[in-house]
Amino acid sequence: MAKFEVKIPKMGESVAEATITSWLKEVGSSVELDEAIVEIATDKVDSEVPSEVEGTLVEILYETDSVVKVGDTIAIIETLGESESTGTTDEVVAVEEANAIEIEKEVNEAIETISIEKVSKSGKFYSPLVRNIAETEGITMEQLEAIVGTGKDNRVTKDDIFAYIESGKKQLDSTENKKEPVVKNVVEEKPLVKQAVPVSVNGGDEIIEMSRMGKLISNHMIASTQTSAHVQSFIEVDVTNIVKWRTKIKDQFLAREGEKITYTPIFMQAVAKAIKEYPMINISVDGDKIIKRKNINLGMAAALPDGNLIVPVIKNADQLNLVGITRAVNDLASRARSGKLNPDEIQDGTYTVTNVGGFGSVFGTPIINQPQVAILALGAVRKVPAVIETPEGDFIGIRHKMFISHSYDHRVVNGALGGMFIKTIKDTLEAWDVNAKF
Repeated sequence: MAKFEVKIPKMGESVAEATITSWLKEVGSSVELDEAIVEIATDKVDSEVPSEVEGTLVEILYETDSVVKVGDTIAIIETLGESESTGTTDEVVAVEEANAIEIEKEVNEAIETISIEKVSKSGKFYSPLVRNIAETEGITMEQLEAIVGTGKDNRVTKDDIFAYIESGKKQLDSTENKKEPVVKNVVEEKPLVKQAVPVSVNGGDEIIEMSRMGKLISNHMIASTQTSAHVQSFIEVDVTNIVKWRTKIKDQFLAREGEKITYTPIFMQAVAKAIKEYPMINISVDGDKIIKRKNINLGMAAALPDGNLIVPVIKNADQLNLVGITRAVNDLASRARSGKLNPDEIQDGTYTVTNVGGFGSVFGTPIINQPQVAILALGAVRKVPAVIETPEGDFIGIRHKMFISHSYDHRVVNGALGGMFIKTIKDTLEAWDVNAKF
């Protein structure tokens, strides 16, 4: 018999660790090839890890809710074949014992170096690692208790405390730029904390625990508003020709391509075209440096059944024709709703489009999806009375119109660029040929 190590798979360049959310098999259970044995979650997506071999699950190395680095072994499967073993039982035990001794040593050292208060006044538990980081960064217990935790039972994780520290640094940089010495001295002493306002609960109120994804989205949105100087531009677009064209060809499109065509791929194509004309929308900010993205990867915000959002990404959208974008939009939206997206399919977006019109909203002011610097919101398409200019004079007629809203980071995108960008999208959409082929 041979032993096979089940490892946390690589899930994109920016994903370094994952949380084990549920074991689907118990020790002693038989495992089939490609059968899912464990569910894991990252800050991007939840997914299952399938077995690469057939055999029996003989050992589970990490319990549920454990945070494990990508590439680490989480379980051992014993196979019946003569495949090469990853190590004898004695070797595995020896490695585990050595790791356990090293981890215990590190934890003890961390505890010994902590001079921050050992017990929280509120009774909250903080791991030695979090306490050690707090001690090193000069964070008091009062400040630590004000941090909203995203871990199990709302515990503060190392990512939570690092996000808090980064937030304090950004506020410090902002204060230093304003050259206000009095405020600067206060900020340098310790990061600013906005104390949570106590919420009263009545007997008839229902307390609902935020989902893990809900907590991540909440933190991501707060971080975005603290990072970028949000400003918005709005423009109204006459999409009458697009509505007429889609009505005329949708049945033929479905019959030929096997795909339903909505307005979304048409809008995404127009956005990709505008980004090629204004590439400084397709950037990120790293300190005082601007990273100009080579690829145009369009994120499309999709609503999930539980009310949360996820943003799958159409890679190299500018290289796809309308049929290609339609296939990508339909596929990603469908698998997003069913929870079957791969981790790399929500990575590396450079610009995001969200469809607030799907819920009847005329327009919205979306929050930038960091580390991007802009996001577009598509409003509802409505029939409205409008002035129609003709050589014979002006008339009032019924037109299909919509608003598009553009939120952008005013640190690096000025009003002229932000406005010209959506004006280009408007011009592209309004020039749509009602007799165009697909």
